[in-house]
Amino acid sequence: MTGVRMTDAVGSDRLLADLRALGVSPGDTLMVHVSMRRIGPLEGGARGLVEVIDRAVGASGTVLVALGALDAWSSVNEEPEVRCADLLAGSPPFDAVTTPADPDVGVFAEVFRTTPGTQVSDHPEGRFGARGAAAEILTRDVPWHHYYGPGSPLDRFVTLGGRVLRLGADDDHTTVIHLAEYAAPLSDKRAVRRHRLVRGEDGPVIRTIECLDDSDGIADYDGTGGDDEFGVIWREYRATDRVAVGTVGNAVGELADAADLVDFASRWIASHARVAPCRR
Repeated sequence: MTGVRMTDAVGSDRLLADLRALGVSPGDTLMVHVSMRRIGPLEGGARGLVEVIDRAVGASGTVLVALGALDAWSSVNEEPEVRCADLLAGSPPFDAVTTPADPDVGVFAEVFRTTPGTQVSDHPEGRFGARGAAAEILTRDVPWHHYYGPGSPLDRFVTLGGRVLRLGADDDHTTVIHLAEYAAPLSDKRAVRRHRLVRGEDGPVIRTIECLDDSDGIADYDGTGGDDEFGVIWREYRATDRVAVGTVGNAVGELADAADLVDFASRWIASHARVAPCRR
C-alpha cells in the first residue's frame, strides 16, 4: 500500500506553533507563497494549511495570495496585435469566479481560491485571492492597466503594513517585488500590451491591458549571473538579516516586512538595471 499515513503528516497544532515561532501574530496581513511539495504532507493537505494560516492571523488578520488565471491562449499575445482578436475568438473567456488559478503559481493557490470565504479580484492578469478582515479592501476595484502598480492590491497590501510569508517557495516567487518595479526611478522600463478575452455583461469581449513587462522583466540587469532578478533580489535581501527564518512543517519558512522589501528591491533595480536612472 502506498500513500502518506496520517501519522507521517504534520498536524495543524504543530504548524500553528511553527508559524508562531517564525513571528506570525494575530492581526497580521500576510501575503503567502507556498510550495506544498517542500512543506511536506500535512493533515488536511493544502486546505488544512489555509485553515491553519487563518488561525494564525485570527479574525482581525488577512491573508493574500497571488492567483493569476489559467490561460491556455496566452501565446496569442506573442503574435502581431492585429491578429489577436481573430486568434482569441472562440476561446474560453476569463471569469473572476470560475476561472482556475494559474497552474504555474502552485497547488496552494487553487485550493486557496476555492476555499469558502475567499474573495477574488476581477482581473485576468493581476488576480489575487484574499481572506479575512481586509479581504475586500485588497481585492476590489483593481486597476485595469498597471495592475501591480500604484493603487493595486500590492500597493494596498504594503500600505496596510503587510508582511511576506514564504513557506518553501522558490527564491524568484515573491510577487510584491513587482511593485518595486513601478517604484524604481528608471527613465525607460519595458512595457507590454496584452489582449484577453473576458466575460462581459453581454457576452465575451476582448480587452487590452497595458502594464510593465512582468514576464520578461522591465529591464536587463547586471550582477545576476543569468539568474532571475527576483531570486537574486530576494537572496540579497535575506542576507541583510532582516528576514525571520525558521522551519514550518518540513519547509524553510521566511517572514519579511513588505514595505522594507519593496524599498530594497526598488533601489536594487535602479542600481543594476541597464537603463538610465531618472533625473531628480
